[in-house]
Amino acid sequence: MEIKEMMMTGKLWTSLGSTAAALMVGWAMFQPFCPVDPGDYLKKCGNKLVTFFSPYIEIKFSEYTADRFKRSEVFSAIEAYLMSNSSKQAKRLKADAGKNSRTVVLSMDDQEEITEEFQGATFWWSSTVSHTPKFSYFSASDEKRYYILTFHKRYRNLVTDSYLNHVIEEGKAVGVRNQQRKLYTNNSSDNWHGYKKTIWSHVVFEHPSTFQTLAMDPKKKNEIMEDLITFKRSKDYYKKIGKAWKRGYLLYGPPGTGKSSMIAAIANLLDYDVYDLELTIVKNNTELRKLLIETSSKSIIVIEDIDCSLDLTGQRKKNKKKKEKDEKKEGEPKPDEIKEEEEKSKDTESKVTLSGLLNFIDGLWSAIGGEKLIIFTTNYVDQLDPALIRRGRMDKHIEMSYCNYEGFKVLAKNYLDLESDPLFDTIHGLLKDTEITPADVAENLMSKAFEVNSKECLEALISALQETKEKARLKAEEEAIAAATKEGEASTSTKEAAKETEEKESLTRSKDKEAESDLV
Repeated sequence: MEIKEMMMTGKLWTSLGSTAAALMVGWAMFQPFCPVDPGDYLKKCGNKLVTFFSPYIEIKFSEYTADRFKRSEVFSAIEAYLMSNSSKQAKRLKADAGKNSRTVVLSMDDQEEITEEFQGATFWWSSTVSHTPKFSYFSASDEKRYYILTFHKRYRNLVTDSYLNHVIEEGKAVGVRNQQRKLYTNNSSDNWHGYKKTIWSHVVFEHPSTFQTLAMDPKKKNEIMEDLITFKRSKDYYKKIGKAWKRGYLLYGPPGTGKSSMIAAIANLLDYDVYDLELTIVKNNTELRKLLIETSSKSIIVIEDIDCSLDLTGQRKKNKKKKEKDEKKEGEPKPDEIKEEEEKSKDTESKVTLSGLLNFIDGLWSAIGGEKLIIFTTNYVDQLDPALIRRGRMDKHIEMSYCNYEGFKVLAKNYLDLESDPLFDTIHGLLKDTEITPADVAENLMSKAFEVNSKECLEALISALQETKEKARLKAEEEAIAAATKEGEASTSTKEAAKETEEKESLTRSKDKEAESDLV
């Protein structure tokens, strides 16, 4: 009997298994023709049922919205606002360095919740992270971060009328107080993944350069400082005249004249972040726009050595020559290895164009964020396309020249703590006739020992100036001799050509005379 019951039970389970398998196969065949997924429909109905009976309302604030071009400013403000409350309530916190790296800032960790009271109402804030599944288009490490605000529905008007405004305003104020000046660099687009963007990486900006330490003429420094401060205070003026709140600076001059130090001094004066843009790893104009979008206001966008970053100098003139060169090479057979290398170089080389860079500086996208400086540096300003550095794009041109006496006095004060010395007169005279960079002057003034010997440093600088002056004199003499030699060679060749011409004419005349005598 028991054996019979067991056999019947086994048949029953076998039948159920076959029926389930048949249903699964049938559903798999029928599913493409079903407009609604029953699972989604049941889930939707369940959510409606819970919402109907629940007295609570939830608001979600995503880190990235719309097409995820830019991090949500509302999310950033909420993140800063919750810092002040999370350190008192939350059990799990995450720490980061505060302003100037002198303090530690605590914030609510992911998947954590805190409670807040506002005008007699209770609010719950939670931090949530949802990870993208591995079968997603994005990588497995991508994640979506958002905050959820939960409150009773009786406080809806309080939330929309005053509470959210209070959170945003307080959050922005906290963000300004805790803001850390940063130095950014752009990453390759291969690292840009979904919501977890890593377009820019940063470190704390700690460069000590200021306008007081720059080796420049004081009048010139004051002029630049006044221009910068005026720009910072001119939001309403730029709006009035219908221009984007930005300004372009072109720093040009020989290597070692302090262009990078000038950028650091500007950042320290204005308290702006610095975005050091490496153009060679930007693949195209679209990526260039995305990088611009991800920069914050109150920032400096820097492209150093613009003449070396990309082949943008005289680009309009070179395109025609390149096209002619390519047309000549089209008929020539190429080995397979050369073809492969050319294809690889086409994929890896930057396709940022001069037009794209001009739009980046002065186009529609340049107005995003506001309160930005765009700074180019170059050693050879004459090689840049005039359209790139015209007024309106590079509004102020600053020549970073060789060290003069005023610049030397600044460096002497910085390095040796000297404001006067008998040797200063000798150095003053040498600097009038000698081209030496502030970097070379500073190197000679730096003491190589722990105990500073100012006299030895000044004497070393005098020797360096004399040596530089002598080299310049010898170089000038060599160039003069070369020019004279070239002129002499040209004169000799001219005389030889004249003599040869005279001999030919003489030979012609003699032949004519012989012919006349033969006729007679």
